[in-house]
Amino acid sequence: MQEHYPEPVNPLGMDGIEFIEYATSQPQQLGAVLQTLGFAQVARHRSREVTLYRQGSMNVIVNAHPEALPGMSAPAAHPAISAIALRVRDAEFAYRRALELGAWAMPTRASVMELNIPGIHGVGDSLVYFVDRYREFSIYDVDFLPLPGVDPRPPALAGMHWFGVVQSVHAERTGDWVDFYTHLFGFAPLPGGQYFGILPKGMLLKSPCGKFYLQLIEPPEGSEDIAWEERLLRVGIGAPDVVAATRALRERGVVFVDREPVQTSEKGALTQIYMGSVTFELVRSREEALGGGGAR
Repeated sequence: MQEHYPEPVNPLGMDGIEFIEYATSQPQQLGAVLQTLGFAQVARHRSREVTLYRQGSMNVIVNAHPEALPGMSAPAAHPAISAIALRVRDAEFAYRRALELGAWAMPTRASVMELNIPGIHGVGDSLVYFVDRYREFSIYDVDFLPLPGVDPRPPALAGMHWFGVVQSVHAERTGDWVDFYTHLFGFAPLPGGQYFGILPKGMLLKSPCGKFYLQLIEPPEGSEDIAWEERLLRVGIGAPDVVAATRALRERGVVFVDREPVQTSEKGALTQIYMGSVTFELVRSREEALGGGGAR
């Protein structure tokens, strides 16, 4: 008799988000925004105009190097989420498996003294990296030089941690992207009507490791005149107490949207748009419930 085994629920061995990368020609201005959110500049790239910011378990890379995005000679002034790096058990296996499942390979651009991080094309011009060196040996130990006198692992403000990423999609394209994320990565759609935060719309997908979510949003009705692009729109940051987190962030100068239909509550909050394109969403969440860990 032939036994039938179920498909693996985590085909690439995913283990959360390693870092979020922004591409911009104004890295200092974006860095100032990140610092108001509690991130600290902890390291600089050895050979490129790239900076690492961190708080708690969250890493953000600000990339101002030419060719920061595929097909671009230089990043634009308005920051764009150019990449999301996924922690995996085996980066080479995850990369090869993704290609076998139909992903598009990303040309590598590693230089001397740099790690060759495998990755594939994501939505728009963005990339998806696979990183397996995050426990005993960190990718940042090779690619980055720590800033002297700076705590390499600054604590998270108000217990904040990665909650997820929001992606805009074209009208009637949600099904295509659900197929992409479920087939390649093992994401699972949440039942209809189950949402988090204060922006309940679109489709929510849970990562196979259970450590973060993706939210797919189509253009709203009456938005025919809006230039709607498929891209990574914003990141979601979890906090066990959103009210306490927003209070602490306001004291640091962060401005939140506080008008109908978006108002700060114990469920979540949304910051104003910075630099013409950058906004952050807070969502009530405990890192332990998502299976999160400390800074890598």
